Amino acid sequence: MKYFQHPGLSAKSSKGELAPCSPRRAANHRAGRHFTVALTVVCLVSIRSNAADNEPGLLRRLGYNHPGLVVDLGVGLWAWPLPMDYDRDGDMDLVVSCPDVPYSGVYLFENRDGAVTMPVFQPAQRIGDARRNIQVSYVEEIPRVLTPGTEYVGFLDHHLGQPKDLPLAADFHEGKVRANQWKYADFDGDGQLDLLIGIGDWFEYGWDNAFSDQGEWTRGPLRGYVYWARNTGTNHEPRYAEPRKLAAGEQLVDVYGMPSPNLADFDSDGDLDLLCGEFVDKFTYFENQGTRTEPKFAKGRRLMSNGQPLQMDLCMIVPVAVDWDGDGDEDLVVGQEDGRVALIEHTGTVVDGLPQFEPPRFFQQMADSLKFGALVTPASRDWDGDGDEDLICGNTAGRIGFIENLDGGDPPKWAAPQRLQADGEEIRIMAGENGSIQGPCEAKWGYTTLSVADWDHDGLKDLLVNSIWGKVVWYRNIGATGSPKLAAQQPVEVAWSGEPRKPAWFWWDPKGDALATQWRTTPVVLDFNGDGLNDLVMLDHEGYLSLFERSRRDGQLELSPPRRVFTEETGEPLRLTDGRAGKSGRRKFHFADWDQDGQIDLLVNSGNVLFLQGVRSDKETYRVHNRGDVDARRLAGHTTSPTTVDWDQNGVPDLLVGAEDGFFYYLRNPRSATHDHGSP
Repeated sequence: MKYFQHPGLSAKSSKGELAPCSPRRAANHRAGRHFTVALTVVCLVSIRSNAADNEPGLLRRLGYNHPGLVVDLGVGLWAWPLPMDYDRDGDMDLVVSCPDVPYSGVYLFENRDGAVTMPVFQPAQRIGDARRNIQVSYVEEIPRVLTPGTEYVGFLDHHLGQPKDLPLAADFHEGKVRANQWKYADFDGDGQLDLLIGIGDWFEYGWDNAFSDQGEWTRGPLRGYVYWARNTGTNHEPRYAEPRKLAAGEQLVDVYGMPSPNLADFDSDGDLDLLCGEFVDKFTYFENQGTRTEPKFAKGRRLMSNGQPLQMDLCMIVPVAVDWDGDGDEDLVVGQEDGRVALIEHTGTVVDGLPQFEPPRFFQQMADSLKFGALVTPASRDWDGDGDEDLICGNTAGRIGFIENLDGGDPPKWAAPQRLQADGEEIRIMAGENGSIQGPCEAKWGYTTLSVADWDHDGLKDLLVNSIWGKVVWYRNIGATGSPKLAAQQPVEVAWSGEPRKPAWFWWDPKGDALATQWRTTPVVLDFNGDGLNDLVMLDHEGYLSLFERSRRDGQLELSPPRRVFTEETGEPLRLTDGRAGKSGRRKFHFADWDQDGQIDLLVNSGNVLFLQGVRSDKETYRVHNRGDVDARRLAGHTTSPTTVDWDQNGVPDLLVGAEDGFFYYLRNPRSATHDHGSP
């Protein structure tokens, strides 16, 4: 077959480009005669639990296969840390809850290094099902674990097996609640355990598509309130008064969503201060200027470190105050969106009433399952020119990582991920205040999705990247074979006739001839028409899978406007999403001859990966037949990202899926001999 050749590879090769990034869970349906592959959107902060790695299906999580390697400790998307001496051996372990698909669960990372500040933890052991809004409190040095309206009695002995209802309704706050965080604390020093409750309210913020023509958000902010519910009974038989909002200075305590409140003596003056996180990445400190029995909080101030606001690398932070290192002051153990957990160590000093902390240091673990952030979007190519397939990946953080294949094995031995640079600086694409159609709370997301291809036909592999912005850019490789070096980002340009097209809901206009299209969708590079030039296939501004054909004009490469040459069996144009604004885009796909019939097929993100069988192709059209998901296992609450690999070099493409949890899942092609590459 002449058409749909990956750059530098034959149509039947199992290697090739990839499509990655970060959309949401896809549901495929037929509407009348139209085969529209639509998206069921689940808000990133509205996450549903799922079973762990023992689900039905053949997809299995991929391991590092690298004994002795040390990497960042991590669960799946969104880490809720519960630091405690879980095994009662005198040192601090990490229990971490992850509420997301498919890694959902509560995990133990055992500390075998003893009472050291930064131990290297053992790989994760799953000890229970996840719970939303789980928090730990320390009562007489015993960890007490709560979720809204519930305590899990004797957590160290029974895990989550003995839930006990608390005498207070979990839904007492009226609003659009997206965080509901309960802790025990003797707020007023009377010896009775009260409840301290953090509420994240999104009512004023709403969700989606509320920017002015100048890029200003026209709705309200996220709200993050803290309530005190006084215990008017006893610790044995508590009764709670109606929760009341805490004030600080002349105003209510109100941070930017998800307050994760911590009540502790951070300034060592004998009373309890309040420290909050937020939905994004910073911390607010409210000094208690009253007494232990009559707290009075000052106006909130940002925590600082080395003269700059103390902040986490990513968003959705969950800080827990605990004396981690046993030196008598309260440190912070903080989980974040990509599943990593950091220590923010208290220096023991207070400057102008503000406790001083060290910058975050991420905990480490012995390498187990291969991971790169969250909603990882892999492409399998030989990046370093040593003859085996490496992984180049995007993720939610907007970074691009290189994961080196160290031995060309089956399965390979992997190195720890390295973040790629361009023009001497680490690549990181972020939305900022107005780059996400879903508003400023997504400022730290980037959702990079990419292809690796020789875009300028100079013999070196370049990167084409899309992101949360919907701006398609490329990074030219100015290095040499085996020693790639990327130049600064530049736009992919189209020879538009008239004004550049863009999705109707973009508040901004693309500059010049730049390509701006559906956000968070893979730009797939392949030689569609077999003329030796790499074309671009991706969604157009209205969600149709389209061909941007390449040609040479006066010796220069030129990219033509999109044509809708991809169809369903009926001949109708193939529309992979008909959603608007925040419900648009989010499609990751990959071309490969999956069924080995000589026709190139489409592998598209879904609950795992949707197989769209190529049933006819010529120079003008490419038709597909929906064969459903390739496996029974659910890997996505939001998205997956497929690519193919050929580690056994048998010429048959096997499937590698970047999942929502940031881990990788492998499926042997059913046309190959059975062989398991999953983690032990």
